[in-house]
Amino acid sequence: MKKAPAEIIREYGPFPDVEQVGGVSFDGRNVWFAAGDRIASLDPESGKTGRSIAAPAHAGTAFDGRHLFQIAEARIQKIDPESGKVLSSIPAPGGGGDSGLAWAEGLLWVGEYRACKIHQIDPDNGTVLRTIESNRFVTGVSWVDGELWHATWDDDSDLRRIDPATGEVLELLEMPPGTGISGLESDGGDRFFCGGGRSGKVRAVRRPPRRP
Repeated sequence: MKKAPAEIIREYGPFPDVEQVGGVSFDGRNVWFAAGDRIASLDPESGKTGRSIAAPAHAGTAFDGRHLFQIAEARIQKIDPESGKVLSSIPAPGGGGDSGLAWAEGLLWVGEYRACKIHQIDPDNGTVLRTIESNRFVTGVSWVDGELWHATWDDDSDLRRIDPATGEVLELLEMPPGTGISGLESDGGDRFFCGGGRSGKVRAVRRPPRRP
C-alpha cells in the first residue's frame, strides 16, 4: 500500500448560513454540497456560491449526468437540478446511518458510516447488489477512472483507494490533524472535492496520478 500526506490545494468557505457540509458532488462545472436544508452549488474556479435547491440534505450527494441524488435521513431522493423537483425516492441501505454517495456505470454506491461498509445499490429500487467491508468509518465515496476511493473520519481522516472486489486498501492519503472529510467527489481530473463537516468548508485535495 502506498501512503502519503494529502495535499490540500484550496479551501472554500465557511459559507453564510451553512453550519455543516455533508456530501459533495460535481456536475462538470459546479460542486454541489449538502447543507442541511438545501443542496448548494459552488463554482470551484471563482469560489463563489450559486443557486441552491431546497431539500433535506444530511449526507451524501451524487450526480448521474442529469440528476442529483441526495441522502435525506433514511431515504435517497432523485432530484431534477433545474426545477428542484423530487422525481423519486428509494430506501437508503443503512436505514439512516448512511454517509457517502457516488454514481458509477448506472449504479449508486453508498457509504454506511459506523458499519464501515460501502453498498452498491440499484438506483431504481434501492436493492443492495453487493457490499464491501472497510476497517474504518466510511464517509464520502467516489469513482473516477475506474478507481474506487472513499474517505474515513474517526479520530483522524484519510482518503483511500481500494480494490472494489476485495476492499483491500491500495493507496492512502492522510489528511492533516483536525481536518475531517464528510463527503467526497472527483472532478474527473487532478482534484478531489471534500466536504469539511462542521468546519463549514469544502476543500480541494490533489488526486494522485492514475496508476497503470
